[in-house]
Amino acid sequence: MIRKKWLALLLAGCMAAGVLAGCGNSQGVGKDTAASSDTSDQGGQSGEKAEKESASTGEKVKLTALISKHSLTKDVNEMEWLNILEEENGVDIEWQQITADWDQKKSVMFAGGDIPDILFKATATTDFATYNGLFENLAPYIEAGDMPNVAGMFEDHPELRTLCTDENGAIYGLPNYRSLWPRTNRVLYINKTWVDALGLQMPSTMDELHEVLLAFRDKDPNGNGDTTDEIPLDFNGFPSFLLGCFGVPLMNESDGYYVEDGTVKNFRVDENYKEFMIWLQELYGEGLINEEVITQDYSKFQSLARGEGTTAKVGVTLGWESGDRFGTEVADQYVPLPALKPHADSDENEVYWGYYYDNNSVNAATVALSANCKNMEAAVSFIDDFYAEEIGIQVLFGGMNEVDNCIQDNGDGTYTVLPPADSSIDPGTWKWTNSFADYSPYYIADDMKDKLTMGEDMARVLAEREPLDPTLDLMEEKCDTYPAKFINYTTDENADLAMNQSNINNIVDQTYAAWLTDSTRNIEEEWDAYVKSVYDIGLAQNLEIRQTAYERYLEATK
Repeated sequence: MIRKKWLALLLAGCMAAGVLAGCGNSQGVGKDTAASSDTSDQGGQSGEKAEKESASTGEKVKLTALISKHSLTKDVNEMEWLNILEEENGVDIEWQQITADWDQKKSVMFAGGDIPDILFKATATTDFATYNGLFENLAPYIEAGDMPNVAGMFEDHPELRTLCTDENGAIYGLPNYRSLWPRTNRVLYINKTWVDALGLQMPSTMDELHEVLLAFRDKDPNGNGDTTDEIPLDFNGFPSFLLGCFGVPLMNESDGYYVEDGTVKNFRVDENYKEFMIWLQELYGEGLINEEVITQDYSKFQSLARGEGTTAKVGVTLGWESGDRFGTEVADQYVPLPALKPHADSDENEVYWGYYYDNNSVNAATVALSANCKNMEAAVSFIDDFYAEEIGIQVLFGGMNEVDNCIQDNGDGTYTVLPPADSSIDPGTWKWTNSFADYSPYYIADDMKDKLTMGEDMARVLAEREPLDPTLDLMEEKCDTYPAKFINYTTDENADLAMNQSNINNIVDQTYAAWLTDSTRNIEEEWDAYVKSVYDIGLAQNLEIRQTAYERYLEATK
């Protein structure tokens, strides 16, 4: 598959161009503990060292830490897995916990220069250049063998080192990696109960879907006697996944950018986007799309799909997982659809879906260290232990102990994510309550797929994507991946990209909303002027910058 070929190219490139990519010296660092295979002690060797040193003085090492956490996440001091990790590392962490407006608070804190020792989920890669000197370069610690778990992650996936290494070879923020997540973020669900009630066939093309949506609008499919309370189609934000069905190969696209035949493009000026917008405009004009699709917030979007009791309100919609999207009362009415061809005579080999494996499995700059930390050795050791096997799964899913009761150690090298101890809480909410969750430092290695039995919600996530597997398999074999997360830019390039993208977004977002909701707007007639305005406002320069950076990346990974 192309993903495996890509990783092989990255490995070869890092061995051949270590200075450019920053990964040549990782060979031989921490090999005996690279994957933390001996995890009988949660803290690993680094934790043992810190614990012994603190025992010799009779005091724990004091550290401060900040976490920007989800509003659902409980007080981290109540997480037993974290208390155990601190104990085994011989550290006492004073936690500062931020649940809202971190981006605004961050700029003030970082500009003042007084930051906690360790920052979790609190930095972006651009912060390290903006606040030069504020963060510690972790590359020397990795090279010296002080971070064997991180070094092991880089040996397994050298592209991750490329991701976090700046143009001078420094590493200020560490990424995470999880092998367990699916290849796409969204599934197209259809209410099969409605389809059956109206005697319809499941659609296999966008044209057939159009006919089904008309029936959903007119024939009272939920059977409550009201023909006006059904919403045939609903989505949140721009439905880029459906755009893939119209021929745009969205392989890890970012801000509309993707690669086709080695050239960086943007789908907002693609002819297939024009065709898709004409299709969407027709549906909206016929009352087949939620009339508030542009203005509704996410909570309204969620509540509509959950219906009223056992009465469903939405016919077709995009979502992550049926339990999350539809709740407990109506979820069993919905089934996932495959990627649909636009028309019966469309080439099925030109039908795609949103493929986001890189985006799902990797996050950049999940943890950083203050350059002013007075206990560097203890802080480095503590950070590294987040990347140990048994710790990583607890960071993501919650503690493996009798207090947290989120994961079960099966005693044979395998683990099981347990159902919520509180049966009134759904598995997703339970995870976000009891763990650092998705955007945190951890390494969930590829072989964990065979070691960890996922919870009910994630098992559904994977099962509900099976209709999309043929399309995603085709994309892996056929399409160019756009490794957006692994491409580094200079400070000047980042500044130009950000300024231009803000201007681009203003035009494309406003035009999208106008074209969708106003059927008097002639997309065909307005297209050329629209495309020119997007290129002129900054897309031409952004494409040039991204193309140069993409080719620079390919050169470094030869």
